[in-house]
Amino acid sequence: MQQYSLADMIRIRDIALPFDHAEPALAEAIAQKLGIEPADLPHYTIIRKAIDARKKHRILAVYTVDVEADEIPNTKFQTPKLEFKGWKLEFRNAPVVVGSGPCGLFAALALAQAGLKPILIERGKDVVRRVKDVQAFWKDGRLDPESNVPFGEGGAGTFSDGKLTTQIKDKHNRVRKILNELVDAGAPEEILYQAKPHIGTDNLVRVVKHIREKILSLGGQVRFETNLTGIVVNDSTLTGAIVNGGETIAADALVLALGHSARDTFEMLYEAGVAMEAKPFSIGVRIEHPQTLIDKAQYGQFAGHPKLPAADYKLVHHCPNGRSAYTFCMCPGGLVIAASSEPGGIVTNGMSVYRRNNPNANSALLVGVTPEDFAKLSISNFPFSILNANSQTENCK
Repeated sequence: MQQYSLADMIRIRDIALPFDHAEPALAEAIAQKLGIEPADLPHYTIIRKAIDARKKHRILAVYTVDVEADEIPNTKFQTPKLEFKGWKLEFRNAPVVVGSGPCGLFAALALAQAGLKPILIERGKDVVRRVKDVQAFWKDGRLDPESNVPFGEGGAGTFSDGKLTTQIKDKHNRVRKILNELVDAGAPEEILYQAKPHIGTDNLVRVVKHIREKILSLGGQVRFETNLTGIVVNDSTLTGAIVNGGETIAADALVLALGHSARDTFEMLYEAGVAMEAKPFSIGVRIEHPQTLIDKAQYGQFAGHPKLPAADYKLVHHCPNGRSAYTFCMCPGGLVIAASSEPGGIVTNGMSVYRRNNPNANSALLVGVTPEDFAKLSISNFPFSILNANSQTENCK
């Protein structure tokens, strides 16, 4: 289903330089590794840049680079490039994608790039109108249950710093595909190589709008204020999606990218007989510190240096009873925000703009909760399968 093109490259890892090195130093270090003169160095691409602050007296920038290998007799590293070509998927009706968070947006984009002209439905509003509703909520507490931090174009991630991290083993280079699409949509190009990339809420508004426009340009549809309220099954086969309580969209493929706050949609699917399974999750609070405190703890005497980003941290404590407490979704130079999606509910999240220049840092402090901690849900048998593509991004409740 996927085709790959292979480029001849040499991958060089662990090029360590002082964090405040001059610009030519990286090319000189690469040339030294290869045993050639800097003037003879072919084109190279930075694949990863990380800050190593374990030794406070000597903070390093550590690079991984790919160098074109045409004229260098060395080990060849082949970099697969994911291309959406040659898909042989056919549907009688356009596939329907439910939810326009990160998962739904990229599911719809991939389907559109495969020529399948998906219909992306979102219960909330487009990102521009949604921002106004969220700002009104933060200012005077006027919550719109259908247009808020979890609901609307871009999903909860639009108001959650835009971190781009994953722990999957990406042997097919899918992460690079996603990062390239984000850059094409207006994200900073440095996300292609930063060890801990982030886009920032201020940039995400523009980025998600551009991804939507790309889906539309490829023949897809995007419908806002369109809530999945039912499904149609005939002879054990999915034939339609009911939206807004009455309209039926013909569909024989349904991608569910609901996020975790669409409780009414999960209830509807459960009552319709869709198989569900209780899964572990995490719950906790937001903690906040002065950013200068974190910078000093991580960078020592170099805290505040203009070439060092706002420092972050990650902590884990393993308890004797087998549980763990840990930090998650740390937002350097960020804000703790109200992220409720229903009247009477109090939910917080963390958010940072691109520059991460607010005076405080914050993080979620969480503990794990297992199915054994609450009443188990019964698992229903369902005669057909629905692709469940829920985003793995937590909203740090």
